[in-house]
Amino acid sequence: MKTAGAACDTWELLFDLVMATRPHVPAVAAEYGLTEAQCHLLHLLGQQKSVTMRCLAKALACDASNITGIVDRLEARGLVARQAATHDRRVKQLVLTAAGAALRAELAQRLAQPPAAFARLSAEDQQALRNLLRKALAR
Repeated sequence: MKTAGAACDTWELLFDLVMATRPHVPAVAAEYGLTEAQCHLLHLLGQQKSVTMRCLAKALACDASNITGIVDRLEARGLVARQAATHDRRVKQLVLTAAGAALRAELAQRLAQPPAAFARLSAEDQQALRNLLRKALAR
């Protein structure tokens, strides 16, 4: 059963766009010797000074034990460091190292390149789409 309405049509189109461009992230991550999850973790770390391992597991929708392996590999490359939280030394927080911040910036620049489909939109349409998405995301 197909649901009708502009909201459903819009969501379906956005979903199709995301799925059509989804291979881009793992391909870019692989160029840097990263997995998609490692790339996502670096992205999340750049939004805050430090993040607990538990919060990262929640954001990546995976088990905390999986986060440990992801972090171990990033830490071995000198991209992240574990630190004890100031509020509780038992809680581990993750921070970007200088090398991690530099790589994250490079990745962000590469991943910010819009898909080819956006080139078919006029500048006005691109701005309108951006503004509507910001509104939908309350940004």
